[in-house]
Amino acid sequence: MQNVTRNLFSAVLIATATTALSSEKPAELTTAAVPASASTAETNRGPRIQFEAPVYDFGRIKAGELVKYSFVFTNNGDQPLELSNVQPSCGCTTAGDWSHKVMPGETGKVPIQFNSANFNGSVFKTVSVSSNDKQKPVIVLQLKGTIWKAIELIPPYTVLNVLPDATNASASIRIINNTDDPLTLSAPECSNNSFAATLSTIKPGKEFQLTLASVSSLAAGNAQGKISMKTSSTNTPTLDVPFWVNVQPALSIMPSQIMLPRAPLTAKAPTTVTIQNNTANAVSLSDPAVNVPGVDVEIKEVQPGKIYHALLTFPEGFEIPAGQSIALTMKSTSSQVPQIKVPIHQATAASVPVPQTLKPQQPPTATPGAPGHPVATGPAIH
Repeated sequence: MQNVTRNLFSAVLIATATTALSSEKPAELTTAAVPASASTAETNRGPRIQFEAPVYDFGRIKAGELVKYSFVFTNNGDQPLELSNVQPSCGCTTAGDWSHKVMPGETGKVPIQFNSANFNGSVFKTVSVSSNDKQKPVIVLQLKGTIWKAIELIPPYTVLNVLPDATNASASIRIINNTDDPLTLSAPECSNNSFAATLSTIKPGKEFQLTLASVSSLAAGNAQGKISMKTSSTNTPTLDVPFWVNVQPALSIMPSQIMLPRAPLTAKAPTTVTIQNNTANAVSLSDPAVNVPGVDVEIKEVQPGKIYHALLTFPEGFEIPAGQSIALTMKSTSSQVPQIKVPIHQATAASVPVPQTLKPQQPPTATPGAPGHPVATGPAIH
């Protein structure tokens, strides 16, 4: 009986202690929650920029339409917010007169305009906004949507990269009619006499194929042209298809000329010229030389038959003789470029401008024969 009483008494003590501890916990939680508001106040110190919507989706528009939109922002800080720069990602997107200074609690705007004339399909543009918000010094805004063209070109830009030993160059362009009305096209006309264009029908009124092909040999370098066709579309009465041609040279020389420091050289001047063979056949180089004494020249084959380095070392004190033209020369097995020549130039003392200085001003001197009437001498410039 005593053991039962003793156990019952212990249980009552434990229950009482537990209740007491439980009643103290809410006070501890209330005390711990106090620093949160102080943390929020600290976060809002200084200028704080907040955009209502940093992304604008303009949906689906016709090619050539202008997209105009103003991104709105608020200064949620306690100091003036200043925008220092608004930089669109490309020239098709421009920024208007944005809000340069916004006081705490007030709003500003960044007006943006996008020109869709040269686009087709999905587009994504960005605009970087710089401000004195130390937490977000740069914010990137986004502009996106879909450009729709009544007559679509695939690819939208035609570029032909032609190897130097290629006998011809060609490209195919698909023309797709995205309208409900059937489309007819006239015979194509090409502005570049080195190319001709032919038109074929894939789906009557809906899809066509334009083939561009060279009709004569192409010289190394860049060229361009345009194919024009009359259409039955009232929105696009004339369809122009521009194209660009890049014909690689048989040998690429980098740099194309050597520029030496001011004469005479104060130290040895090592120089490297890279020769790259762009043709399908291997090329070898030989007999490198510079037509003045004292210059060391050697050829190093980097990639057999394809890439070479011409290593030149100009000695200390080197100076190109007055009135003489010098160059790096070498022979090649290329039928198109049997002789390589790289001009060498050097800055001279005469070609370097000398800073102008002022002579110290001389005290006035009396004119002979006229005492008491001095003549002032101004500073002389050399």
